[in-house]
Amino acid sequence: MSRERAFVDTNLFLRYLTNDVPKQADAVEALLQRACDGELSLVTNSLVTNSLVIAELVWTLESFYQVAHAEIQAKVQAILNMPGLEVSDGDLILRAIVWYAEKNVDFIDAYNAAWITEQAIPIAYTFDRKHFARLPGMTARVPGQAVE
Repeated sequence: MSRERAFVDTNLFLRYLTNDVPKQADAVEALLQRACDGELSLVTNSLVTNSLVIAELVWTLESFYQVAHAEIQAKVQAILNMPGLEVSDGDLILRAIVWYAEKNVDFIDAYNAAWITEQAIPIAYTFDRKHFARLPGMTARVPGQAVE
Protein backbone atom coordinates (compact mmCIF):
# COMPACT_ATOMS: atom_id res chain seq x y z
CA MET A 1 0.00 0.00 0.00
CA SER A 2 1.49 3.33 -1.02
CA ARG A 3 1.59 6.24 1.36
CA GLU A 4 -0.51 9.29 0.73
CA ARG A 5 1.57 12.25 -0.52
CA ALA A 6 0.56 15.79 0.33
CA PHE A 7 2.03 19.23 -0.26
CA VAL A 8 2.89 21.32 2.82
CA ASP A 9 2.52 25.09 2.46
CA THR A 10 4.57 27.76 4.17
CA ASN A 11 1.83 28.81 6.57
CA LEU A 12 1.85 25.37 8.22
CA PHE A 13 5.55 25.70 9.01
CA LEU A 14 4.99 29.24 10.30
CA ARG A 15 2.21 28.16 12.66
CA TYR A 16 4.32 25.27 13.94
CA LEU A 17 7.59 27.19 14.34
CA THR A 18 6.11 30.32 15.91
CA ASN A 19 3.23 28.75 17.84
CA ASP A 20 1.40 32.07 17.40
CA VAL A 21 -1.88 30.20 16.89
CA PRO A 22 -1.49 27.30 19.35
CA LYS A 23 -4.48 25.27 18.09
CA GLN A 24 -3.13 25.38 14.54
CA ALA A 25 0.42 24.66 15.75
CA ASP A 26 -0.87 21.55 17.53
CA ALA A 27 -2.68 20.40 14.39
CA VAL A 28 0.48 20.85 12.32
CA GLU A 29 2.51 18.99 14.94
CA ALA A 30 0.10 16.06 14.68
CA LEU A 31 0.40 16.09 10.89
CA LEU A 32 4.21 16.18 11.07
CA GLN A 33 4.16 13.32 13.56
CA ARG A 34 2.09 11.25 11.12
CA ALA A 35 4.80 11.87 8.51
CA CYS A 36 7.54 10.94 11.00
CA ASP A 37 5.64 7.74 11.77
CA GLY A 38 5.51 6.86 8.09
CA GLU A 39 1.75 7.22 7.72
CA LEU A 40 2.06 9.78 4.93
CA SER A 41 4.66 11.56 2.88
CA LEU A 42 4.72 15.34 3.00
CA VAL A 43 6.24 17.27 0.14
CA THR A 44 7.35 20.86 -0.12
CA ASN A 45 9.23 22.73 -2.80
CA SER A 46 8.09 20.63 -5.70
CA LEU A 47 9.92 21.19 -8.95
CA VAL A 48 7.10 23.51 -9.99
CA THR A 49 7.45 25.80 -6.98
CA ASN A 50 11.22 25.39 -6.78
CA SER A 51 12.28 26.60 -3.33
CA LEU A 52 9.65 29.26 -2.83
CA VAL A 53 8.10 27.70 0.28
CA ILE A 54 11.37 27.86 2.19
CA ALA A 55 12.14 31.33 0.79
CA GLU A 56 8.73 32.56 1.94
CA LEU A 57 9.28 30.98 5.34
CA VAL A 58 12.67 32.69 5.76
CA TRP A 59 11.33 36.05 4.61
CA THR A 60 8.28 35.92 6.91
CA LEU A 61 10.24 34.80 9.97
CA GLU A 62 12.78 37.57 9.37
CA SER A 63 10.51 40.45 8.38
CA PHE A 64 7.27 39.84 10.28
CA TYR A 65 8.40 37.83 13.31
CA GLN A 66 11.82 39.52 13.62
CA VAL A 67 13.59 36.18 14.15
CA ALA A 68 17.41 36.27 14.08
CA HIS A 69 19.27 34.69 11.16
CA ALA A 70 20.84 31.97 13.32
CA GLU A 71 17.47 30.93 14.72
CA ILE A 72 15.95 30.87 11.23
CA GLN A 73 18.86 28.71 10.11
CA ALA A 74 18.14 26.24 12.92
CA LYS A 75 14.44 26.13 12.06
CA VAL A 76 15.05 25.54 8.36
CA GLN A 77 17.62 22.84 9.10
CA ALA A 78 15.08 21.13 11.37
CA ILE A 79 12.59 21.13 8.49
CA LEU A 80 15.17 19.76 6.06
CA ASN A 81 16.01 16.91 8.46
CA MET A 82 12.40 15.98 9.22
CA PRO A 83 11.58 12.33 8.48
CA GLY A 84 8.65 11.92 6.11
CA LEU A 85 9.16 15.29 4.42
CA GLU A 86 10.51 15.52 0.87
CA VAL A 87 12.25 18.79 0.02
CA SER A 88 13.51 19.20 -3.52
CA ASP A 89 16.81 21.05 -3.74
CA GLY A 90 17.43 20.25 -0.08
CA ASP A 91 21.21 20.40 -0.51
CA LEU A 92 20.97 23.82 -2.16
CA ILE A 93 18.64 25.08 0.55
CA LEU A 94 20.98 23.78 3.24
CA ARG A 95 24.00 25.52 1.70
CA ALA A 96 21.95 28.71 1.23
CA ILE A 97 20.60 28.81 4.79
CA VAL A 98 24.10 28.35 6.20
CA TRP A 99 25.46 31.19 4.05
CA TYR A 100 22.41 33.32 4.90
CA ALA A 101 23.22 33.07 8.60
CA GLU A 102 27.03 32.98 8.49
CA LYS A 103 27.63 35.58 5.77
CA ASN A 104 24.69 37.87 6.64
CA VAL A 105 23.22 37.94 3.15
CA ASP A 106 19.66 37.74 1.86
CA PHE A 107 18.38 34.17 1.61
CA ILE A 108 17.52 34.54 -2.07
CA ASP A 109 21.05 35.77 -2.84
CA ALA A 110 22.47 32.85 -0.86
CA TYR A 111 20.21 30.38 -2.69
CA ASN A 112 21.16 31.82 -6.08
CA ALA A 113 24.84 31.61 -5.13
CA ALA A 114 24.40 27.97 -4.07
CA TRP A 115 22.74 27.22 -7.39
CA ILE A 116 25.45 29.09 -9.31
CA THR A 117 28.12 27.10 -7.46
CA GLU A 118 26.36 23.81 -8.21
CA GLN A 119 26.18 24.74 -11.89
CA ALA A 120 29.92 25.62 -11.89
CA ILE A 121 29.19 29.13 -13.11
CA PRO A 122 32.17 31.24 -11.99
CA ILE A 123 30.75 34.76 -12.40
CA ALA A 124 27.59 36.48 -11.24
CA TYR A 125 26.55 39.81 -12.73
CA THR A 126 24.58 41.75 -10.16
CA PHE A 127 23.98 45.24 -8.81
CA ASP A 128 24.01 43.69 -5.31
CA ARG A 129 27.70 43.00 -5.38
CA LYS A 130 28.20 43.38 -1.61
CA HIS A 131 26.14 40.25 -0.87
CA PHE A 132 27.54 38.07 -3.64
CA ALA A 133 31.10 39.14 -2.80
CA ARG A 134 30.67 37.62 0.70
CA LEU A 135 29.93 34.17 -0.69
CA PRO A 136 32.65 31.60 -1.39
CA GLY A 137 33.45 30.76 -4.98
CA MET A 138 31.70 33.85 -6.30
CA THR A 139 33.12 36.47 -8.58
CA ALA A 140 30.56 39.26 -8.52
CA ARG A 141 30.59 41.83 -11.29
CA VAL A 142 28.48 44.89 -11.93
CA PRO A 143 27.44 45.39 -15.58
CA GLY A 144 29.22 48.36 -17.13
CA GLN A 145 32.03 48.46 -14.58
CA ALA A 146 35.63 47.58 -15.39
CA VAL A 147 36.66 44.06 -14.44
CA GLU A 148 39.02 44.08 -11.47
